[in-house]
Amino acid sequence: MNIYMDCTFGKYEIEAVLKIFFPSEKFCFLPSDKDVTGSYILINITNSIIIKVNVDNKTVERHENLRATKKENELAACRLLYEILSEITGTKSDWGILTGIRPVKKINQYLSDGLNFKQIQDKLSDEYLVSEDKFRLAYSTAETQSKYIPIKENNTFSLYIGIPFCPSRCSYCSFVSHSIATKAAWKLTDEYVEKLLQELTLTAKITKDLGLKLTTIYIGGGTPTALNPAQISSIMENIAKLFNISDVFEYTVEAGRADTISEEKLRIIKTYGASRISINPQTLNDDVLKKIGRNHTAHDFYDAYEKAVKIGFDNINTDLIAGLPSDNIGSFIETIDGIIDLNPKSITIHTLTLKRAAKLSNFKELYKQSEVIHSMSEYSFRKITENGYAPYYLYRQKNNIGNGENVGYAKSGYESLYNIYIMEEIQTIIACGAGGSTKIYEPENNKLTRIFNYKYPYEYVRGFDEVLKRKQKIYDFFRK
Repeated sequence: MNIYMDCTFGKYEIEAVLKIFFPSEKFCFLPSDKDVTGSYILINITNSIIIKVNVDNKTVERHENLRATKKENELAACRLLYEILSEITGTKSDWGILTGIRPVKKINQYLSDGLNFKQIQDKLSDEYLVSEDKFRLAYSTAETQSKYIPIKENNTFSLYIGIPFCPSRCSYCSFVSHSIATKAAWKLTDEYVEKLLQELTLTAKITKDLGLKLTTIYIGGGTPTALNPAQISSIMENIAKLFNISDVFEYTVEAGRADTISEEKLRIIKTYGASRISINPQTLNDDVLKKIGRNHTAHDFYDAYEKAVKIGFDNINTDLIAGLPSDNIGSFIETIDGIIDLNPKSITIHTLTLKRAAKLSNFKELYKQSEVIHSMSEYSFRKITENGYAPYYLYRQKNNIGNGENVGYAKSGYESLYNIYIMEEIQTIIACGAGGSTKIYEPENNKLTRIFNYKYPYEYVRGFDEVLKRKQKIYDFFRK
């Protein structure tokens, strides 16, 4: 679809609104003085706000007066475009034109500015067209977070360690993840762990030199437990030696997929200080598990969960996904109810997101499941909160089916602080490993500075000297 624009702001905001209505469409942005052809959208913001839409053999043109500021004009144009497309297509989003990843961050900012519940609700409703249900979800999340933010000490950091390997690649996955189903791939894991330990050694030196205090650790993936016991032991033993973990009040390992979890690995994780793990079935329906390429069953998940409890883990999270291919509302309800019966300390509900890197990205029919996914999200919120959990972190993604959200729920006192810190961007996160993004937080101006590692494990290994070179930049930011 061609988008003809003549205005002073970029295409990002407009494209985000367009994705609500045309999630699988590709857009071509052109100057407004070009000849319009086929289905098109014309946006002109000069002397007034003019939007003309020609879609599905329907043409609608609307005008509005200019606002006082550039930001107000952007919001007005997005609202107008949303209203026209909603009228033409019949599609609506409960999040309105609030298309950013971190809606709770906006509420936290309003709260810090002194706005009350009603004032914030009015702003999100009037300016961003957010529904009452989504506002209450986001506001409730902010209330839970208020116990933990702002962070009182500015010299703290969290450590993220990325393990970008999985036993196989799930069909919906778009994360940096390398299948280790072959011997050649396994060889890469040895090289990767060797380099990772070197990066951790340098990171420990830098943080000690700068007097930074480690508060949370998160080993994520991929699937960290896809590594063998010796590799897991080596990584966690070195973390314990290199860093002062005596003051760490949260240490998470994503145990992830049941087909990678053994009692030996769980004992290693427990021995070296992890206090929180994730065991993620995504669904308890074996047919759906097979459809998405998972090599385990619901029984395997229950077995892994039972092992973790037996070993002594009392802070377990489970991840579930609403909208998986071939899943339905009845099956999803059974999954939610089955997980709640286990009484984990936290439950995270993701909405299926389709990205170009995922095998499912061509399945346009999945976008038609928006109403089913909406029902799944409604049921999960009602059932989970009725059983003593509260939402504590929330984020949204591009190409999210049904314009939904991902929500972490937890029992009181078991909220993952790492998840809060990284989503609300209120603490320095130092990342090690492939795909890692170090985010240095400057509280005095609420600014983040990023240092990126190479994305894929083979790039990380080949370009490791550059990885170490970039890590040295942490000195510059803290010493200035």
